[in-house]
Amino acid sequence: MAKVLYFDCFSGASGDMILGALIDAGLPLDQLRAAVGSLALDGVTLEAERVDRAGIGATKFRVRGADGRREHHDHHGQAHHHPHHEHGHRGLSAICALVDRSALSEPAKDRARRLFRRLAETEAAIHRQPVEAIHLHEVGAVDSIIDIAGAVFGLERVGADRIVSSPLNVGSGTVRCAHGVLPVPAPATTRLVAGVPVYSSGVEAELLTPTGALLVTDYAEQYGPLPALRVRQVGYGAGDRDLAGTPNVVRVVIGDDGAAGNLQRVVVIESEIDDMNPQIFGVLMDRLHAAGALDVFYAPIQMKKNRPGTLVSIVALPADREALAGLLFRETTTIGVRFQEMDRERLERERVTVETPLGPVRFKLAARNGDLVNASPEFDDCLRLAERHDLSVKAVQALATKAYLDR
Repeated sequence: MAKVLYFDCFSGASGDMILGALIDAGLPLDQLRAAVGSLALDGVTLEAERVDRAGIGATKFRVRGADGRREHHDHHGQAHHHPHHEHGHRGLSAICALVDRSALSEPAKDRARRLFRRLAETEAAIHRQPVEAIHLHEVGAVDSIIDIAGAVFGLERVGADRIVSSPLNVGSGTVRCAHGVLPVPAPATTRLVAGVPVYSSGVEAELLTPTGALLVTDYAEQYGPLPALRVRQVGYGAGDRDLAGTPNVVRVVIGDDGAAGNLQRVVVIESEIDDMNPQIFGVLMDRLHAAGALDVFYAPIQMKKNRPGTLVSIVALPADREALAGLLFRETTTIGVRFQEMDRERLERERVTVETPLGPVRFKLAARNGDLVNASPEFDDCLRLAERHDLSVKAVQALATKAYLDR
C-alpha cells in the first residue's frame, strides 16, 4: 500500500502552519531543531505549543530571535513590516550556500534550493528585476528560510508516496506588507497558485501566504477531496490569529491508500451527441487516445425528441482534462461536456510467455495484494496460432490455458 499525505487547506496555509501540522502529526521537534540548526542561523530558537483555534486543539510553531521576539513577519492571517526590528535579509546565493552547508540529505538540499529559487523568481518577476538584484523581503527572512527548509525536512521524514491537497482557500480583503497595502491573495501568492484550484470562503484575511502556496503547490500531485485512506496520523497546525467561527488551522492527514492494489485519480469526461456523421466517431476515438485518454467508449442512448444518440465517455488523468475537452469540442458537434473526478483501482499486472505445443502465447496476469486473480492468454497470439494450424480460436485458448496451468 502507498503512503499518502493530504493537505486540508480549508483555512489556507502558511509555512509555519505546515510545520505546526507536521509536528502535531508526530514530527519530533528535537529532530527539526537539529536539521534547522545545521543552517547556522545564530540566535534562533524554535518553539511549539498547544493552542486552541475555534475549538480545535492545534500546534503553533514559532521562531524566536536572540532577543526573544518572534521572527515571523509573514504570519498566517496578516503580514507585517516592522521598521524598528529589521531582519537580516539574504539573497538567493547566500541562502543556497546555507543549504549546501546544512545536514539535510542531498535530495532535500536539491528540493530546498529549487523552492528558494522558485520563490525568488516569483518576487523578481513581480518587481521586474533580476533575481539576484532584487531586495528579497520574503525569501531572505530568517523565518521563511526555516519554514521552507524545515518543511522539506519534515515531509522527507514522513516519506509519503503521494501528496494530495484540497483546493486552496486564499481569503479576501487586503494585507499590509513592506510594499504597502495589497489585495488578497498577495501578488506572489497569486503567481504561485497559477493553474491550481483556489477559492475564497469570504473571510477577510490573508489565509494563504506565499510560503504556504509555495510548499503546497510544489509538493501536491493533485487537488480534490480527501482520497480513500486508512488514516494513521492527523495533525493541526495553527496560524497566529484566532478567526471568529473559523478554525485558523491547516490539517495534515497521513494514511495508507484505502484499497488494495493501485489507486489512481482519474477524470471522466462525458458528452451526448445526436447530430454528427457516425464516421467521425472512429477518427475521434483514435485522436482521443493519441492525446492521452486512458479509455474511450461509446454507448447508444435515446435523446430529446426521441432521437437516437451516442454517449461519449472518456477516462483520463486530471491533468489531461482541458486538452481532451478541447479536442472533443473541436472534433465533434457537441456544445457542452461534463466531468467528474474519481478514484479507480488497478490490479497489479504482469506479462509472461507460455510455451504451448502450437507455439508461444503471451499471458496477462493480474493480482490483488499479491494474490493472482486472473490469467488471460493474449487474443492476438491465439488468433495467429489458430490461423496457422487451422484451428478455432477457442480451441487454442483452451490449449494455452492448460499449458499455463501445467507449468
